[in-house]
Amino acid sequence: MDETDNSGQYLISTVAKRSGVKSERVRAWERRYQAVTPSRTVGGHRLYTDLDIARLKLLNVATKHGHSISQIARLSLDELNCLVRGEEKLQFLVAQPESTDTAEKQTLAQAYMAKCFAAVTAFDAVALESYFENAVVELGTDAFIEHLLTPLLNKIGERWKTGELRPVHEHMVSAIIRSLTYILRNNAPLAATAPSMVVSTPIGQMHELGALLAAIMAEIKGWRVTYLGANLPAEEIAAAVKFTAARAVTLSISFATDDLVIPKELRRLKKLCGCDVALIVGGRAAGHYHALLEEIGVLNISSYAHFRDVLGQLETGYHRPVPLTESAEMQWP
Repeated sequence: MDETDNSGQYLISTVAKRSGVKSERVRAWERRYQAVTPSRTVGGHRLYTDLDIARLKLLNVATKHGHSISQIARLSLDELNCLVRGEEKLQFLVAQPESTDTAEKQTLAQAYMAKCFAAVTAFDAVALESYFENAVVELGTDAFIEHLLTPLLNKIGERWKTGELRPVHEHMVSAIIRSLTYILRNNAPLAATAPSMVVSTPIGQMHELGALLAAIMAEIKGWRVTYLGANLPAEEIAAAVKFTAARAVTLSISFATDDLVIPKELRRLKKLCGCDVALIVGGRAAGHYHALLEEIGVLNISSYAHFRDVLGQLETGYHRPVPLTESAEMQWP
């Protein structure tokens, strides 16, 4: 994160609401301990940045765990993250975000959406990573993926198709998201009875971002996930299922092809895994194979909300397919 960002734009009333720290305490922490250093308007009003809000949010959590503000006020954001992670017994703050209603999170995500897309078009990786890190802290992992990241990726894909963006823009975003995986993942200890899942993409499918996000969502739901990366043949995925005694396999298909490779691989995987292992397929091109997926009994996922519903049923051993849901803003990329 760029900790030198001084593009202040939020008044203290907004900062207090978003950080959970009362205005008078923000002023006190600033005046006594230099926890944040806002800029000023011509009229003398304080202006805070997204980074200031992220710092205050983490400081608030740390002080609630008994840490003295005088000792932690000048810690870097990474140090504060480590401190909070330790206090939560390796369960990072974003795994259990402070309660915020859905409408407020969507509004906040839309504000971040505009900033993030502007950073993408400007090819500003430093700014984009900073926005992502702040958004994860403020929104929590679920809302970050559903209300910000997924719509952003879909918008980038649309602009790429029309020629407004180049493939290199999408690659830059993907690289940054992979670097943030350590923040997004659920580091809380899993229950001994947690069901196991294998996540990958079929052979020939090189774009793994949808699969990576699905793995993170499954972890948050309490699944023990083995993430294999991209471009694996059915035999190797089935071997991983056997080694981990997985109850489910999740695949992401991002691009449709006219050859028979995907149908052949899906049929082969279903046969190798058997009927006791649920086969889940999502991704922007999954609908292209809808008839095939229905024929061989594969669960076709339309969105991450739909994915969570399916996982909830599979956890209880109930395998009736959950109906497809339409949600343009939460489409699986």
